[in-house]
Amino acid sequence: MKNFILRFLFAIFALSILLSTTNAQTKLETFALVNAQIITVSGATIAKGTIVIRDGLIEAVGENAKIPSDARVIDASGLTVYPGFFDANTALGIQPRNPQQQSQSVSNSNFPEGVRPEESVVSQLKAGDAQFDNNRNAGFTTVLTVQREGVFNGQSAIINLSGNSVSEMIIRAPFAQHFTFTTARGGAYPTSLMGTISALRQMLYDAKRLDEMRKNYDKNPRGMKRPDADASLDALIPVVNGTMPLIFNANTEIEIIRALDLANEFNLKAIISGGFEAWKVADRLKKQNVPVLLSLNFPKRTTAASTEADAEPLQLLRLRAEVPKGAGILATAGVKFAFHSGGMTNLNDFLTNANKAVENGLDKGAAIRAMTLGAAEIFGVDNRLGSIEAGKIANLTVVRGDIFSKDRTFTHIFVDGKLFEQRERPRTMNTTTTGGNTNIAQVGGNYNISIDVPGQTLTGTMNLIQQGATITGTMQTQLGTSQIKDGKALADGFSFATTVQFGGQTFDININAKTSGNGFTGTLDSPQGAVPISGTKIP
Repeated sequence: MKNFILRFLFAIFALSILLSTTNAQTKLETFALVNAQIITVSGATIAKGTIVIRDGLIEAVGENAKIPSDARVIDASGLTVYPGFFDANTALGIQPRNPQQQSQSVSNSNFPEGVRPEESVVSQLKAGDAQFDNNRNAGFTTVLTVQREGVFNGQSAIINLSGNSVSEMIIRAPFAQHFTFTTARGGAYPTSLMGTISALRQMLYDAKRLDEMRKNYDKNPRGMKRPDADASLDALIPVVNGTMPLIFNANTEIEIIRALDLANEFNLKAIISGGFEAWKVADRLKKQNVPVLLSLNFPKRTTAASTEADAEPLQLLRLRAEVPKGAGILATAGVKFAFHSGGMTNLNDFLTNANKAVENGLDKGAAIRAMTLGAAEIFGVDNRLGSIEAGKIANLTVVRGDIFSKDRTFTHIFVDGKLFEQRERPRTMNTTTTGGNTNIAQVGGNYNISIDVPGQTLTGTMNLIQQGATITGTMQTQLGTSQIKDGKALADGFSFATTVQFGGQTFDININAKTSGNGFTGTLDSPQGAVPISGTKIP
């Protein structure tokens, strides 16, 4: 049974090779978006203009840009075009490894697993458009991606959310080294936070010393002992030389101060990621020229919102009130920052919380910049991405309505000039029918379900509890029982989200289904792929 579950999990995350995105263009076309409002970010907004896309690049942009005769013309009247959105810290595109694979990894490092900065996310990436559907549907075209485990998370990459091969996806790799204030797994050193800080400091010193020994040995090796080879220290040499950023995952004030102290001690090119309390040290961040990748996964209530629920800790109440103000304070202090999703389970929260930052003092233009050109500048790719300018990569997000409004609609997404037309929104429910009932599918009940993983089928059961348009309940498979979240009954089916835990990791999935008779068909979507799912109601 264990091997079966492992095969299922890895198959579901390898679907990009077997599944293709039916709404994506199979070859690059020439496009002309006409009559659009264009938010260039790098310059003035164009109230009504044209963007020409050819060979994956922006060929021309302006009020009077010439429309090529071979262009597919898209009338963007009433639409607004933004540079494609960046998510500045994710784990997207990574093929998960099971614990056996991890334990069998071989390295010439003298350090235990979890404290090995030589791990590169590029070796774990997989290609394919389908795995990124949910993220593109939320407006994202580019992300920083890195693994989550370990004290050192390894080397990250900047990737576009489209590509038939890993090489097509990569914008910049490696980009940075990532470090987390945590302890090693399985009782290995370091076992305490102070031990983690001490280990990092010693490894940075050792890397500097190894670099100096190598340089001296290369000049005149005679009479000198050959310097040892160590993959972990080799990976830190670009960090101590200032040619590769070191990103500290740090949310609290004390963590950020420790990161800034280390950056100052070793003259590091440091970046803070998370940054809930970065506003408390905004002046020092500005002085040391340290940017922040600011998480929009704002703290939430940990208890139910009811009169019987226990009161929240005062510290959490303060954090919930203060975090949305942080971006505005950083902007006022002149600190460079970009936004990232911070592992949020609902990507709609990204723009919702960006708007909360605007409501708490951040300029709206600065908020848009933080998910476009601001991120590109921090990543060192602003010469090719982040704004709508001729010659840059054609990553574009097209929106109907105000970007921070709940009724916005993403209509078109371009990644490397490839068009992804967005899924149609669920039809509006009719709430005026007789008898007080709404015109929605009645989907409550128990179902036998089947998930069609390539090469095999995963079976299980699902219990849907329907109250009006709201659905709750559970889904049970060989991976365990998971609770249904954000469940909705629609005019012709239902949708819900849930999470699956396996191997110490949590995977977010979404179900979108259409009903027919006593059954349904649909898709199970995750950030790493999509598979068909079907079910039959149990009498």
